[in-house]
Amino acid sequence: MSPVKLSREEFEKRYRSRFIDPVFSPLDRELSAIVDAAWDAYTNSRKSPLTRKAGPGFADPDYEISVDWLAAREAILAAQCRHDDAGEKPRILLINGSSRSEHTCPGEMSKTWRLIKSVEPIFEETGFAVDILDLSRLASEFGKQIHPCKSCVSTSMALCHWPCSCYPNYSLGQVDDWMNEIYPLWVAAYGIMIVTPVNWYHAPTALKAMIDRLVCADGGNPDPTSTHGKKPDEAKGLELKGWPYPRHLAGRHFGLVTHGDSVGAETLRRSLVDWLTDMSLISAGRSAETDGYIGYMQPYATAHEALDEDRAFQEEVLNVARALGRAVSLHQAGKYEEPGKGLIDPQPK
Repeated sequence: MSPVKLSREEFEKRYRSRFIDPVFSPLDRELSAIVDAAWDAYTNSRKSPLTRKAGPGFADPDYEISVDWLAAREAILAAQCRHDDAGEKPRILLINGSSRSEHTCPGEMSKTWRLIKSVEPIFEETGFAVDILDLSRLASEFGKQIHPCKSCVSTSMALCHWPCSCYPNYSLGQVDDWMNEIYPLWVAAYGIMIVTPVNWYHAPTALKAMIDRLVCADGGNPDPTSTHGKKPDEAKGLELKGWPYPRHLAGRHFGLVTHGDSVGAETLRRSLVDWLTDMSLISAGRSAETDGYIGYMQPYATAHEALDEDRAFQEEVLNVARALGRAVSLHQAGKYEEPGKGLIDPQPK
């Protein structure tokens, strides 16, 4: 199937729509020149205009590779070094899965954010370094996007690069992708705690976008030169020789809180547990996995008051953090070993 190619007229219409604010009107001449340059990049499909030779350590050292991808790889390698450094505080990554915040249309912070902030001191007081990934920034901050997964893995696992090499794609304007900052947060962490609401029985849009783009952490190819970028035939050849499916986040522990107001919290919790364990992360135990309802079937308008009154649910959330912290501490002390460690998965896909 041929890629969709816009006419010059349609391309310019879409490009100029970003500058509809009258403040840009006096800059029409300059904008026309920028549109001409953007059209040239688009028609010539310059996805990665800045490249350099991959160099030593790659299957093809002479392959011209994106400098953006190399920078993302360096950030991941640095994060892995922090993770492996016995002199560093073990890191906990707290993930706010809600898209709602007081900084945009809802005009009110989310209950999820309140729960995230309630557990932060639990980890800090027990000697952990804490990173917070607030996915609501996608809805409230300029220049923050998570572009959709293109499902390269369904062509071949070897075509799905670690980290993802699909973005940025400058010719299509697919820039400002947040994932290159998110991958190192996962890599550096010993424990990951996700707190999220349920949206229509599913993960919120921002959380699901991140989940999809983490597919490369579960068997992805760390060397794009081995497939010379996105060459399906080369990738399929590598996979058919016997792909090892490297689990790049294996061994990290997780805790999980899902909450709702009427339905779906248990369904989402189970789905997220399946996803995390499929990536070879380790549950910190039943106390570290909880779902519940805040203000069950009550008005949305009083949801924060309902959270204030629900001391039991607040304590359950704190227990998730305590259980996760203990699991990481036991692992650090060599007292918590994954029962399946060393077993060979006969079907690693």
